[in-house]
Amino acid sequence: MLRPSMSGCALGVATLLASVCLLPTAPVSADQSLESERVWNALDGEQMSTVLRGSLDEYGVLPSLIDQASIQFRADLEQNDRDPIDAFVDAVGSLTDSVQRLAEMAETDPVAAAASIDPSAEDYAEIESLPKPIRMTVRTWLGRALVRSRLYDEALPVIAEVDPALSIDPAASLFYRGACYHALLMKQEALSDLRLLLENEADCPTRFSRVAKLMVADIKPLKEDSLDEISRLMTDVSRRLELGRSGEKVEGQEQKIIDKLSKLIDKLEEQQQQQQQQQQGGGGSSGGGGSDGQSSPMQDSQIAGGSGDGNVKKKNLDDKDRWGNLPPAERKEALQKISRDLPTHYRDAIEAYFRKRATDG
Repeated sequence: MLRPSMSGCALGVATLLASVCLLPTAPVSADQSLESERVWNALDGEQMSTVLRGSLDEYGVLPSLIDQASIQFRADLEQNDRDPIDAFVDAVGSLTDSVQRLAEMAETDPVAAAASIDPSAEDYAEIESLPKPIRMTVRTWLGRALVRSRLYDEALPVIAEVDPALSIDPAASLFYRGACYHALLMKQEALSDLRLLLENEADCPTRFSRVAKLMVADIKPLKEDSLDEISRLMTDVSRRLELGRSGEKVEGQEQKIIDKLSKLIDKLEEQQQQQQQQQQGGGGSSGGGGSDGQSSPMQDSQIAGGSGDGNVKKKNLDDKDRWGNLPPAERKEALQKISRDLPTHYRDAIEAYFRKRATDG
């Protein structure tokens, strides 16, 4: 079966996710007394075998072949300690041409395998004609392989439509889809899947539940247009470039980064202007001659004395007064304030923003 490489994974949650991805999923017994309260339940070996037999029977496989496939499937689980999803796909693939072709293609080119079950592909109808438990499990299997290889964009169409309750491993379906949403910064979708996974923590493998909690804690505070989001978008662009992606999608992500940096800088400009106005408003000399340095109100209404003529000269603000045209020293200081919370290599992207803005101007 497909065993993609995990080299180059990011640190933190991504590193933990990579460790989890490479471990097999052992079946967990469900607590029958709580089944009615759960959205999903783990299946034991016997229940998985029943699902396999029923799906192959629905597909029209001969009973004798079903028996052989079921016996081999149980042996893989109990004697060979194989991952249930891998064993299931092997058993189905030995009796269905479409799954066998998909498995062989995924071994050499998982991206092509993902494209082959796109609605516009020739093989789509064959896969979609399979019984639902087979479809959901095969999609989970292929989506998992793509997530392990950090091919999140390709994995999402494959795994997005999976009904976890119909997969032989609902926990794996929810976990890998949630991981895919998390990597693509799809906050609400990620939280939905990961929380659903954790609702039945008793049936969830420990490594899944621990990493799922970390992913929830990681993405829950994410705010739109924040430095955190910009940093993650930059990481995503780096991932795409490492995978050899340099098309419209990457250009779109890069433009999104520049747009968000523009918003951030405009916000900083506004804050600086407000601070300057407050400083100018509170910088005048105190009148009234009070001993404590505070001014006293006039006893009677009258025109206050002053040396000026009473006319205010309106300042004509133009592009030269904009923050982007600060003197080099002040501009460098402001740039450092913007980028101080980001890793050092992200400053290049911010400097690229300024170059682009200057060119556009």
